[in-house]
Amino acid sequence: MKEGQSSGYQKLKSKKSLGEILEVAIEFERTARDFYTALIPKVSKQIRYLVEELADEEQRHFDLFNELRSRPDIEHHIQMMVEAPASDKRFSDCIHLPELGDKPDDQTVLQYALGREHAAMEQYHALAESTEAGPVKDLFMFLANEETLHKNQLEKLYYETIHSGGV
Repeated sequence: MKEGQSSGYQKLKSKKSLGEILEVAIEFERTARDFYTALIPKVSKQIRYLVEELADEEQRHFDLFNELRSRPDIEHHIQMMVEAPASDKRFSDCIHLPELGDKPDDQTVLQYALGREHAAMEQYHALAESTEAGPVKDLFMFLANEETLHKNQLEKLYYETIHSGGV
């Protein structure tokens, strides 16, 4: 392999510790919680219940990651190196939040939330597949399934919002 190909290959095969991945996931969930919480008074009544539910769910995910990180029985797992999933960059980018203004329309909120939930679903699913059996893998599978449910709920509401003439 040529020099440039070798470094490109290494980037594709980059590894991260589960501890590093957990740090990003904790920040992802924190920013999601804060984002949805700040949106609650700004969104229409039609989707307010959903934004409240999402804020609560993200808080629970944040708490789960923090609990997991502080458990002594997973210290070994946290130091393990795993392949960084292909979705890693997109997931990390979701930490940066858009400015939706004081009166965001439902469609814009739902589109952003859909993208965020999709990124989380992909990331947690990939991490579950690349992690050894145990509490960390179980948590990633649980969260992948939760994010899939959120995404499906958002898709349904998005479809209903768009096909009912929008907001």
